[in-house]
Amino acid sequence: MPAFAAPEFLRYTREHEWVRLDGARAQVGITEYAQNALGDIVFVSLPEPGSTLTAGQPCGEVESTKSVSEIFAPLSGTVVAVNPVLEASPEVINSDPYGAGWMFAVEPVEAAQVDELLDAATYEDLLG
Repeated sequence: MPAFAAPEFLRYTREHEWVRLDGARAQVGITEYAQNALGDIVFVSLPEPGSTLTAGQPCGEVESTKSVSEIFAPLSGTVVAVNPVLEASPEVINSDPYGAGWMFAVEPVEAAQVDELLDAATYEDLLG
């Protein structure tokens, strides 16, 4: 199995989402491992701005040439932004999953929620 990047400044879920905390806001995306497993991403369905998410619940989908997979909310909160690039160019998730391929942002985010997520070392252990 190839090694997949798990940047130390991010937090992770067991469902392969990542979270980048910025004050009371958190950007969310899928990990390098997840995008690689999916293959070429051709469409994403993201939560609407203003919608309320509950941690652990489905909030969108990623469609690839291989399959359709649900996106699970890593945190509870309100969606405050979605990545407008992904509507026309969902393949950005494949080329830059931790940067330009971010999916949506949630706030407010309580530190306790983030503390429950996996750190990079624990996520890498999960991948084996």
